[in-house]
Amino acid sequence: MEQGKNAKRQEIRMLNRKIMDITGVSNVESFDNEEFLLETECGFLTVRGQNLHMKNLSLEQGMVTIEGLIHSLVYLDGNTAAKSKGLFGKLFK
Repeated sequence: MEQGKNAKRQEIRMLNRKIMDITGVSNVESFDNEEFLLETECGFLTVRGQNLHMKNLSLEQGMVTIEGLIHSLVYLDGNTAAKSKGLFGKLFK
């Protein structure tokens, strides 16, 4: 990770795959009970699972809390993020 004053910082804390706190979130692109797409300081992050819901959201502080059974966390690279965003944009017009 980068060092210095303007270094990007993100923290992810998960307890028993059932509750997750994420910092460094700048936007929630889309979400449903199986998938969240978050724009973070470290890139686009997809959280997948079952019965997912947002417990807390504070974009001013850059924090999101997600509850449910969490199966995976995946960071998307630039090309994949653009494709996913386009797909989600089509689905949630």
